[in-house]
Amino acid sequence: MRIVTLPSPGTGLIRSSWQATAVFTVTAFAAAIGPSWLRWPAVVVALALFAVGIITMLWAFAIAVQRSRVDAIGVGGLYLGMGSSPRPVRRHLLGALALQVVVGIVTASIRPFTSLAFGTLVPILGIGLMGLWAARYGDFEPTDRPINTDNDS
Repeated sequence: MRIVTLPSPGTGLIRSSWQATAVFTVTAFAAAIGPSWLRWPAVVVALALFAVGIITMLWAFAIAVQRSRVDAIGVGGLYLGMGSSPRPVRRHLLGALALQVVVGIVTASIRPFTSLAFGTLVPILGIGLMGLWAARYGDFEPTDRPINTDNDS
């Protein structure tokens, strides 16, 4: 049996991504194949994860803006980890994102035109957590010149 170790730093973000994905998967499939009253907990979970995703995306953006004074940060490097994150980190965080996309689409397709459509919003969380990891721990190229923050004109 192979023990999978999570890459560090940012292990907490990676764990959170998988835990949130697991909760979403369980509630979404329970609502899709179970009784209709299970749709309410699924909607609450989906909307909560969407809200957390928006917050993490904005948090990542705020950190990236500060880092952009000395680092050249692009959108792909920030929110998709392209060139800024090690392969194990990308595999974990983008793997959780991919599962969120699949679960959201599949469960919404099982019961079309129901509240399960809110599950398609959950991947914002995966993008936000990838962005937060990259903003905090990502390796970006330095800018050509540091931005002067003095008001000397």
